Amino acid sequence: MVQRVCFASAPGRTTHPQNLRAICAVETTVAATFGVPLANLRGKTRGPFLVAFARQAAMYLAHVVFGFSYTQVGCGFGRDRTTAAHACRLIEERRDDPAIDALLGALELACHSLRDRLGCDAEAHS
Repeated sequence: MVQRVCFASAPGRTTHPQNLRAICAVETTVAATFGVPLANLRGKTRGPFLVAFARQAAMYLAHVVFGFSYTQVGCGFGRDRTTAAHACRLIEERRDDPAIDALLGALELACHSLRDRLGCDAEAHS
């Protein structure tokens, strides 16, 4: 299985395979929903607004639905934990918009289903 190198934390640290499966599932779902190429979502640069917003939404969902820590989310997305925390704050603030809240609510339901199918326990991630 392919592992992603974490840019945060210790050099050479990798994402746990179970966490990587969950993050890949979230990325794929979010990319399809937003109509953003998966390669752009996984890109090293921020990219256009829609790509950055989709990535932030994916980070938020990985944290909220799968229960990953900011460190785990950052690691899984090739970013720092502070970037993951910032993404989650931004998405939470944008939920005041009813259209965005509805979209994220639907994505949360989809991700809950993914979590159940992957056999992930939202509380037990290391």
